[in-house]
Amino acid sequence: MKSIYNYTSLFILESGQKLDGISITYSDYGPKEAARTIWVCHALSGTSEVLDWWGGLFGSNQLFDPAKDRIICANVLGSCYGTTGAQDFENPLSFPLITIKDMVKAHQLLADQLQLKKIDVLIGASLGGQQAVEWAVTNTDLINELILIATNAFHSPYARAFNEVQRLALQADQSFGEKNGGEKGLKAARAIAMMSYRSYDDFTLKQSEKENKAEDFKAASYVRYQGEKFLGRFNAYAYWYLSKAMDSHDILRGRSGTYESVLKIVKAKTLVIGIDSDSLFPVSEQKFLADKIPEATFGLIESPHGHDSFLIDYEKLNLLIDSFLRAKDRGIRAEGKLNDEKKNQTQTLLKRKINYLL
Repeated sequence: MKSIYNYTSLFILESGQKLDGISITYSDYGPKEAARTIWVCHALSGTSEVLDWWGGLFGSNQLFDPAKDRIICANVLGSCYGTTGAQDFENPLSFPLITIKDMVKAHQLLADQLQLKKIDVLIGASLGGQQAVEWAVTNTDLINELILIATNAFHSPYARAFNEVQRLALQADQSFGEKNGGEKGLKAARAIAMMSYRSYDDFTLKQSEKENKAEDFKAASYVRYQGEKFLGRFNAYAYWYLSKAMDSHDILRGRSGTYESVLKIVKAKTLVIGIDSDSLFPVSEQKFLADKIPEATFGLIESPHGHDSFLIDYEKLNLLIDSFLRAKDRGIRAEGKLNDEKKNQTQTLLKRKINYLL
């Protein structure tokens, strides 16, 4: 199920720098002869093990079911979950700049190795969505149906500034640059990031005080906890390089024309989903994608939870995606109803503790 593909030739990055081969860790669930193949592009700190972190969509009796679907998810280049990254270098900061285009190039190598001629559904959210839209533009004949969630055609100045603030926190840690350094900086960076992954309403709902305190607030404890928890599963240098990769996202770079003309070449039937409370990837960015990709469908998740909603509001996400995949008329906005069994399963999943993999 979980495997490693070792590519032994030179891997030439978008920057022109070279890696002497790369290793790609990936998970491959379900029967290889399945009627459809689903490829998941994960978000910034995600893993290839999509059944573990996106259980509201992927799993037994879920919308994407490994009992009947082939589901593939590859850990991105630059990550710390088995794919080549900075942690593999003696001097982590000597690792070259990785871009979204480089990640997609690695995905294509793996797809070729797996002898995939078609991907029936390519899905990604956040940084995963950036990979998905880049891949849909790079190889227009590979993907039948494309699902882009809380993502964009290029990373915004606001979001790039947010990432730079996190990198400043990493640099403020005096151990950043050492082989296993940067933990205090990573804790601070992740705490900062949580402010962009959630919303004002989410913090008001969950972190409000019952007493009129002067200190020791729930909101402060929450972001400290999120930073501390992150140390147990991630690497400061992977965070550094992946945040830079996210900043690099721009489908127009290296291509002639305009954003409109580049998106116009996408052949996949496309669903673009926005979240009304997402300040990091605002809905205007998804509407731009939906407007420029030919005959794309736009769906909106109304939620108080901000960018994280794609990992929380599974019922709403299921409704939009299931309707899109079943719809005969792709021009109609996705609507629909879950059957009672699936609805109950989704509600159960919502009660579980979620590891937010953004």
